[in-house]
Amino acid sequence: MKNWLLITVFLFASSLSAVGASKPNIVLMFIDDMGYGDIGPFGNSVNHTPHLDRMAEEGNLLTQFYVSNTACTPSRSALMTGTYAHRIGMDGVKPGPGEVCFPGEKRGLNPIEHTIAEAMKSVGYVTGCFGKWHLGDQLPFMPLAQGFDEYFGIPYSNDMWPGNLKGHRHTKEPYTPLPVVRQNEVVAYVSDGADQSLLCEGVTDEAVKFIQKNRDNPFFLYLPHVYVHLPRYARLDLAKKADQDIDRAAVEEVDTSVGRILDTLRDLDLDENTLVVFTSDNGPARGMTAGSLRGNKGGPKYEGHMREPTLTWWPGTIPAGKVSESIVASIDLLPSLAALVGAQLPSDRIIDGKNSLDVFLGKTGARSSHEILYYEGDGIRQGNWKLVRGAKGKFELYNLEADPAEVKDLAAKYPDKVREFQNRLKSHAESIEANTREAGFVPEAKFLLNKPGNTPKLRHYLGLSDVKAIQRNDEAKE
Repeated sequence: MKNWLLITVFLFASSLSAVGASKPNIVLMFIDDMGYGDIGPFGNSVNHTPHLDRMAEEGNLLTQFYVSNTACTPSRSALMTGTYAHRIGMDGVKPGPGEVCFPGEKRGLNPIEHTIAEAMKSVGYVTGCFGKWHLGDQLPFMPLAQGFDEYFGIPYSNDMWPGNLKGHRHTKEPYTPLPVVRQNEVVAYVSDGADQSLLCEGVTDEAVKFIQKNRDNPFFLYLPHVYVHLPRYARLDLAKKADQDIDRAAVEEVDTSVGRILDTLRDLDLDENTLVVFTSDNGPARGMTAGSLRGNKGGPKYEGHMREPTLTWWPGTIPAGKVSESIVASIDLLPSLAALVGAQLPSDRIIDGKNSLDVFLGKTGARSSHEILYYEGDGIRQGNWKLVRGAKGKFELYNLEADPAEVKDLAAKYPDKVREFQNRLKSHAESIEANTREAGFVPEAKFLLNKPGNTPKLRHYLGLSDVKAIQRNDEAKE
């Protein structure tokens, strides 16, 4: 009887272990302001990106992956919730002036929204976020209130700091010190360029520790890098390695971060049970490139504004050297990952994303789940045809198969197609307007850090003393 009991306990424990092992780990790397043409797998021959090159060689290169918006906060809102930012009040149009969240703002991602992290937690995942949040800096909006167990990083963009002599975009008031937050506590601040130069390495250190600590648990790691957003700083050794090109140094340090994450997974024998997704939040800021595509960060929703360099990697599951040309979007990640891990999504609200898991996994013959893709309220794509509200406010029509750079406007040649797409876009806008959800608001917002006081500089918090860095010539624009 005793032996049977031991055997039963062993079999039960083994079954639990098998269940845990069957749940793949997920790593989602979200770069800030990197363009379609900034890395080797997408044609860049200046920036050295050996780890991303290898990731592409071993995984899946997605040539038509789109984010939902051309600025930080709305793009991140859409990613986290699978929902267009203007549906959930996070596009900045309502209320107030500007697309992104600013320090001490009353608005943030409403905690009632269902995030990727909450979907993962619902089926037993440990969740961690390391890097730039930018979905509201008040506690009800911060990562720990949105499904994450751990957080370390900055709450908004790295240009929202006293080093930005232009001050706040709207009020022109000087910025308060840029806080570094662990969990919900300010533990350091970014005092100067030397501290800025540590932001990529610092959050990567935390991400590596998170993986090591949770090697025996299914985990969801969200790594929204601060880089390559302006202002850009590079430590002297990294600048020298990049021939004093600070823009190149920023891209190459992101590549180093990718290599450290992938090496950690390999070293811990987690690589064959981990899906890694690499992409960016919007088109390129100054010093970066969209390659042959038209557009950059902000502005009209041309391809360079919205189409991002995207890779997925999962050895043994995703075929090596795969190229997926099917249309997918950042809003698809929530339903796709939920389907992968068996998480149920809320049925009481509209989620705009679609399950595109087969495309992300590089399955042969996988087709887009989007018969029509909307560029929020400013564009629409069906097959190779795209209608977009252009730089002068007028609608322009392009055939992306023949003209991916959007050089030849065909609106005058195909007026019926323009009218058809305008009507579809109008119906889409009316549907969004009829089914919106409010952003989150607090009655009174406070700055996380008014003055440095006794708060340590980031380099001191990290145990460093003398760090020298070189800055890119110009400052940022939020």
